[in-house]
Amino acid sequence: MTDTASRPNHVRDFLKLVAFEHSIFALPFAYLATLTAMELEDAFSWGVLALVTVAMVSGRTLAMAANRIIDRKIDAKNPRTAGRELVTGAVSLRTAYIGCAVSLVVFLASAALLNPLCLVLSPLAVAPLIVYPYAKRFTDYPHAVLGLAQMVAPVGAWLAVTGTFEGSGPAIVLGLAVGLWIGGFDLIYACQDVEVDRRIGVRSTPARWGVKAALGASTVTHVVTWAMFAWFGALTGFGVPYWIGLALVAAVLVYEHAIVKADDLSKANRAFFTANGVVAIALFAFALGDLVLR
Repeated sequence: MTDTASRPNHVRDFLKLVAFEHSIFALPFAYLATLTAMELEDAFSWGVLALVTVAMVSGRTLAMAANRIIDRKIDAKNPRTAGRELVTGAVSLRTAYIGCAVSLVVFLASAALLNPLCLVLSPLAVAPLIVYPYAKRFTDYPHAVLGLAQMVAPVGAWLAVTGTFEGSGPAIVLGLAVGLWIGGFDLIYACQDVEVDRRIGVRSTPARWGVKAALGASTVTHVVTWAMFAWFGALTGFGVPYWIGLALVAAVLVYEHAIVKADDLSKANRAFFTANGVVAIALFAFALGDLVLR
């Protein structure tokens, strides 16, 4: 009798490949944009909220699967990433391509169901997600490309509600804040691979300018991030709960940068995963409380 525990589970392995649980970084800000637009437009809709969720998750899954496919040879040369599923064979290249195709179809379908503007703009949302893995091959600043790819989510979520660019200034500010935030912590994350990247020819800001300079750039980026979150709050009339959440975000960002040092990157993963997860959830939770009180 075959041990069922030893049978391959392609869905589980694919979800592990795309780090499905890391959707937590992007979803809260898509929800923040969606619910804020709904409140301002007085147009709450569970259907739109569900479609935004589907679009976000499928878009992110597409991006991660494409990233793993495109970078599989680079990942094989880096001890930190050599255990990834496409490198070890836990997930076949065919499965990864199928996952990409399914995710793309679901993303485009959800955009079409939202409104015509979202459908028309959907290729522009997909493009930077696919370009990002290649960026490390031609620029020392791939983190900026990642930031651009991530800023699309809040803007798209806002447009999902309004169907027009008119009055979308706050969404653009929030999108810039999210893009800077993610680009900033990607700078920290990339510091772990400086020596390997230099050896195998992968380009990044830490590999080009050094860890200390990259950490300094990340700090400046996150200061601007916080200012952009504050600007968004001011533009959309958020009250005390939002500003309490923003104060907590400031404290977490300070902590994140305090525990990662140029001569000690042992806590980089804690800064990347734990601290940034708290930033996303905390700001959204306090903003949601503010919206409910309205």
